[in-house]
Amino acid sequence: MFNGIKLSDLIISLSKALDFVSPKVANHHLRVAIIASAVAKEMGMSDRRIQDIFLAAMMHDIGIFTAKEKADTLEFEIANPYVHAERGYLLLKGYEPFGDVSKIVRYHHTPWENIGHLISENDTIAAANILHLSDRIEVLIDKESEILSQREGIISMIKARSGSVFMPEIINAFISISGKEYFWFDAASPEVDQIVSDRKALPETAVDIDGLSGIARLFSHIIDYRSPFTAVHSAGVSEVAALIAQMAGFSDTECKMMKIAGYLHDIGKLAIPQEILEKAGKLSGLEYNIIKSHIYHSYRILEGIKGLETINKWASFHHEKCDGSGYPFHLKGNELLLGSRIMAVADVFTAITEDRPYRKGMSGQDALKIINVMAKNGVLDHSIVDIASTYFNHINEVRMKVQEDAGKEYISLLIANPEVPKE
Repeated sequence: MFNGIKLSDLIISLSKALDFVSPKVANHHLRVAIIASAVAKEMGMSDRRIQDIFLAAMMHDIGIFTAKEKADTLEFEIANPYVHAERGYLLLKGYEPFGDVSKIVRYHHTPWENIGHLISENDTIAAANILHLSDRIEVLIDKESEILSQREGIISMIKARSGSVFMPEIINAFISISGKEYFWFDAASPEVDQIVSDRKALPETAVDIDGLSGIARLFSHIIDYRSPFTAVHSAGVSEVAALIAQMAGFSDTECKMMKIAGYLHDIGKLAIPQEILEKAGKLSGLEYNIIKSHIYHSYRILEGIKGLETINKWASFHHEKCDGSGYPFHLKGNELLLGSRIMAVADVFTAITEDRPYRKGMSGQDALKIINVMAKNGVLDHSIVDIASTYFNHINEVRMKVQEDAGKEYISLLIANPEVPKE
């Protein structure tokens, strides 16, 4: 049922999801990757190092959790850029494909004058400075204006920071390639997907089920950490869904797939404004419509990853209901895969046990009563709710432990102190 997926497909889709945090930065990560790879190539860097820079560019703002933080990075001079860079490093460093990439992300806003003395020890510093330069170039580009007319102004802004913010050799490479019009047309092109594909700078390696689980867990943090009220939600949903799947007779691989679906089920919430996610009172009709869109965004994001079709359906149909009254596709009965119906139960059970701005979380026993009523009313699958009821104590104990551990991870990330090397 699972034959692996391409890491490149996964990174492109998830990189696009990162830009959902603010519509002002659509395709920002992809554009920065296009610019950075061109500058790195102009400097004569190895294919492996260009690949690392490209990967880092695709995920460099992974430590940004709110639209305000994102808006702050749109200023050329950022007041405090180190917090999100450090968060990004901490999030990425534990995942094998992103070991070197995490270090590039860590220093992608650190001025050259603060870390240039480390260049003889580690070319990661130069890679990070290329990413810094490329990120600032992309921010300076006015997407509504003709690009070549902006060239001299951008070059002037960058040159003025040679030796202080940016490594002089990197600026020289940028100035060299900036004389070629294609560089600017690529940087401003609406065809970013095609350009990224043409660069062939992303690894074509396949990701197995365990590798995918690790990356999916990473992205669950980006989804959930936008609000303290949801900081451990996906951890709970993924665990409950996998446990129910196991008890329903799913294979070991299918249970791993279910856990992955749980990690990714709310990825579309990156498109939902934080003020709606954290609203203490009742949502307006408009706000509720916006909330309902998150599941559609989840489906479309995951749809772009070949080989993830089943996981996508399990993840993205968790607001569908057995009687067809759910959203956004109004599927019902046998139109819903068993995995989708399991995810619906796991999501409801986990969500109503958690605190929200407008209510306290229910006890496990009260949550169990609610899902049984929903099953009786034809909203949730009765057979799945029966399994959850039979093994309730075990499921609830595991959920609580997993969410407790996830909460500790969240707190440790929030209190992380960025360390900026200085001479």
